[in-house]
Amino acid sequence: MTVNLLLPGRIRTDRTAATDAANAERTHRAVADVERESVAAIPAGRYGHVNEFGATAAFLCSAPASYVTGVALWCDGGLVRSL
Repeated sequence: MTVNLLLPGRIRTDRTAATDAANAERTHRAVADVERESVAAIPAGRYGHVNEFGATAAFLCSAPASYVTGVALWCDGGLVRSL
């Protein structure tokens, strides 16, 4: 049996856009400014794409990863700075 965690960071989705919009409204700033601030905290310099997250999930579910277990894998462009 394999048990792994796939942990997303800021993946560009409708939910991320809604969160940025709510944050902008709450702080009385432009959505673009909120997004720019979020992106600045990500070492990859951008939000992730859903296909990148999906490809990572597909790998963890694939035969080549059948010996990988007990892993918490961040798919976050380096946002979380820990091992």
